[in-house]
Amino acid sequence: MLDPVTRPPGSLALRCSRALLSPWSRLSLLAVLLLAAATTVLLYEPQRLLAEGWPAQSSGAGAVVLFGLAYGVCTAAFVPRPILNLAAGALFGTQAGVVASLAGTVLGAAIAFSLGRLLGQDALRPLLRGRWLTAADGQLSRHGFRSILAIRLFPGVPFAATNYCAAVSRMGYAPFLLATLLGSIPNTAAYVVAGSEAGSPTSPAFLISMGFIVVSGLAAAVVAWRKRHGLRARATAAPDSAAEPVPAPPLEPTAARSPR
Repeated sequence: MLDPVTRPPGSLALRCSRALLSPWSRLSLLAVLLLAAATTVLLYEPQRLLAEGWPAQSSGAGAVVLFGLAYGVCTAAFVPRPILNLAAGALFGTQAGVVASLAGTVLGAAIAFSLGRLLGQDALRPLLRGRWLTAADGQLSRHGFRSILAIRLFPGVPFAATNYCAAVSRMGYAPFLLATLLGSIPNTAAYVVAGSEAGSPTSPAFLISMGFIVVSGLAAAVVAWRKRHGLRARATAAPDSAAEPVPAPPLEPTAARSPR
């Protein structure tokens, strides 16, 4: 039997490794990474791509690939995708801009989903106890593909926030990335076309793309309002129906027995 003071060799290192790999330590690391990424975005100001253009030493297919990689990293660091989509159209035109933007979209979603799954899921899943959080987790876990597809089709939900929230659920990588790719095509293409035709704002392509962006934004607002209104109505009706007592059925009078 070991003395209480005596510890087996390596026990301190084992405890330190367990502490560093604990769910809350990994969540703290994720928070530090996201804070550093957001600070870098504020200092670097990637929207300067729209005014200053891409570095002159990069051109051709290599520039498109480099832009797609930078796009993915930037979206994982909370850079708004519309800015990057407009920049892709202005720098590379419609076709190459759409390819670079979609590749960067999927890459950024994969980076954020992986970080959230590896560093945040174990610590955050036990906290999903509220009614709204539990419902959202169940929706993403059971119907992840169609939920992410709908979120991507209708703009308004922040891209990076969706990625990190989906990582906490139990949905898989493949449905998440496929839904992200398919759902991001319409709005990505519209912004890229708008960026490529920004020099001629009266052209049919520019007007059609801007019209699509406005209509999709309004449709997303209407869908979100109806969804919120329906959930609020159900949440209000549930306590009322539970509070109202169910009336008991009337008692039937018993017939008097005649004496034999």
